[in-house]
Amino acid sequence: MLNRTNLISKSKPHFHILDGLRGVAAIIILIFHYLELVYLDDYETNILGHGYLAVDFFFCLSGFVVAYAYNHRMKEIGAKNFFINRLIRLHPLVIVGSIIGLIAYLIDPFVTDVWSVGWEKMSISFLGSIFLIPTPILPYRMDALFPFNSPAWSLFFEYIISIVYGVVLWKMNKKWLVASLSVAGAFMIYQAHADGWINSGWDFPTFTGGFIRVTYSFIAGLVVYKFNLIWKNKLGLFLPLLLLLGCFFYPHVNNDWITESIIVMILFPLILSIGAGAQTNSTLESGCKFLGDLSYPLYMTHISGAFIFLNYIKSKTVSLDDQLFISSISIMISLVFGFLMMKYVDTPIRHYLNKKRKEYLMSKEEKEPLVHS
Repeated sequence: MLNRTNLISKSKPHFHILDGLRGVAAIIILIFHYLELVYLDDYETNILGHGYLAVDFFFCLSGFVVAYAYNHRMKEIGAKNFFINRLIRLHPLVIVGSIIGLIAYLIDPFVTDVWSVGWEKMSISFLGSIFLIPTPILPYRMDALFPFNSPAWSLFFEYIISIVYGVVLWKMNKKWLVASLSVAGAFMIYQAHADGWINSGWDFPTFTGGFIRVTYSFIAGLVVYKFNLIWKNKLGLFLPLLLLLGCFFYPHVNNDWITESIIVMILFPLILSIGAGAQTNSTLESGCKFLGDLSYPLYMTHISGAFIFLNYIKSKTVSLDDQLFISSISIMISLVFGFLMMKYVDTPIRHYLNKKRKEYLMSKEEKEPLVHS
């Protein structure tokens, strides 16, 4: 029998170390975006020359976590309710991030002719942003697919792979998962070799590469879950964090697609395996939970500050030392702002939506008999 109240995600034991790693990866993305502007896309000078690969770690982590949360009960809840759960989890900040991006675009003090863009383009971009429809049509936003909140490109692909998961992937047996991973891996290597690196999907010219990135990494996470490739260990956060930071700080060289393929295709799933099996204590659990809770609000609300910083250094002559100082202050402000978004926006909205949905399901349960699944 299917109890409709079970359509809301049930609480399960958390992988606290994975929460912590997700939070660290989000902070890496924040710092990387500022350093990317300071060093004008000189990734060999940038100490976080592989910081953009944090998105691939997010995708891999997502595959594992989604499978852990839903694989055992997809037959019970169905694809529709899975999609609703994902929307409640992800979409409020898609909308909030779009609003923040629109406001920042309009009030940016270092762009004098923003109003010449026209309300038509801005309205189309805003609607595209809140509905996750790519609209790379605005100036001063580096041709991003989502000009008002460029990190939303990864959410677009996260939604695509979630649909594929809800329809197909969760049903796959181990043999077909391995076959799918192998095919995705072949495409990943081909694309990495063609581009010279793995940094695609965020703008229109590299749009198709995003499908390859999310497909491989998400399925890799599924494989780790499905085959129970979890390395039980007592190293806590130390080893997986060291490996993860090593991937991001590893020096970048031009055309280092082999290195990046190894990081994304081998090291990230390995870090996931180690992190999922790591034992922890209550103090570390609290810190990891905080980082995990902060990760998504931080990721979805920080980029407007980076764009204002970019327009500032383009409009004035600013020394490298001053750029680093200003970007450091901006990073701290973004962290505080992300925390406020977590505490006063993201968490309350999701709790409210889940509460209302639970009330709705319970009211239907009272009116209708339980049905067979």
